[in-house]
Amino acid sequence: MANVIYRGPIKDEPETVNKPVAGAYLPGIMVTESATALTVAVAADMEKDLLILSNRRFVGQDVATAYASGDTGVAYRPRPGEVYQVRLAGATYAYNAPLTVGASGYLEATSTAEKVVAYFQGTAGAITAGALADVRIANSFLTAAA
Repeated sequence: MANVIYRGPIKDEPETVNKPVAGAYLPGIMVTESATALTVAVAADMEKDLLILSNRRFVGQDVATAYASGDTGVAYRPRPGEVYQVRLAGATYAYNAPLTVGASGYLEATSTAEKVVAYFQGTAGAITAGALADVRIANSFLTAAA
């Protein structure tokens, strides 16, 4: 596992948002931004601007160390096509499986009429809840309704 959330070239790192976190969050979760804080994203936040919480490499924080509530968090504003390590819900994933936001800011497999935000790019198989895996950001769209 790499000790970074953004997996692209350093010369082209995406925009970041730096605000206090509203809880004890692990890097690699999806968050939303308010005027004053970064808050864990949930399925109901699909119409909001979704960000990916990073680790603070500049202070030596690794991807397994949680922020304390109130710490200034660093969150990436992802662009389609970029690869990130993001925490996933516990399930079995196929390569390139479409993903959406679920509980705890984790990405999970999509079902009907859900917004696809990324594609699984890790090794196909079972993933433990909260584990980091590579995902490629999608040009978001809704899956077909049943």
